[in-house]
Amino acid sequence: MIPLRDSNPSGTRPVVTVALIAVSALVFLFELSLGKGIDLFVIEYGLIPGVVTGAYRIPGFGPLDIGLRFVTSMFLHGGWMHLIGNMWYLWIFGDNIEDRLGHAGFALFYVACGIGAGAMHVATNAASPVPTVGASGAIAGVLGAYIMCFPKARVTTFIPFFFVPYVVRLPAVVVLGMWFLTQLMNGSVAISAAARATGGVAWWAHIGGFVIGAALIRVLPARKRRRQQAYRPRFDRRRI
Repeated sequence: MIPLRDSNPSGTRPVVTVALIAVSALVFLFELSLGKGIDLFVIEYGLIPGVVTGAYRIPGFGPLDIGLRFVTSMFLHGGWMHLIGNMWYLWIFGDNIEDRLGHAGFALFYVACGIGAGAMHVATNAASPVPTVGASGAIAGVLGAYIMCFPKARVTTFIPFFFVPYVVRLPAVVVLGMWFLTQLMNGSVAISAAARATGGVAWWAHIGGFVIGAALIRVLPARKRRRQQAYRPRFDRRRI
């Protein structure tokens, strides 16, 4: 399933959502400009579980350096498809959560989900020396919040079925529920020691971010909206 758009307009401009997409894109372009130096850059600013747990040491890295990597890693990506896939989901579903929480609240929510997702990844890959990058965990938190707030919102979805494309409108609870189940199934397989050693997709970061987002949205205060006047139809008395 590939979501194309949702039928759930927001009442405010998603300035934080757009800013997150812009910053992520600019950082990725900077990564590309580094050429062969990109590997060192990823090690410097990516999240390495083994460094967090103390299984490995990087000279000069202190507790603050390690803590910051939970945030900086969210703005790095491993390729064009990685970036586009993440930003596409953020663009479709982020505006409604930003509308609900307000700009500042959404920014804090996004970072909190990303940090929580990173912590889940570290917990399930404690000895891994592989740097982890990407906004997937934070965006998973947005999806978890969306499914709690707007489960019945219609999402136009592309479904490739035996090489025959279908475009259907499905409830968000179906689209995002299937997404979460996919992460859960893949994460259950990747929990093996052999899978952890090879790196790959941080499934448990996605799972952790989704659960954290769903939980946080239940306790965070919603943005106060201006009281709107009741709509009253106006009739033109002029003859046409």
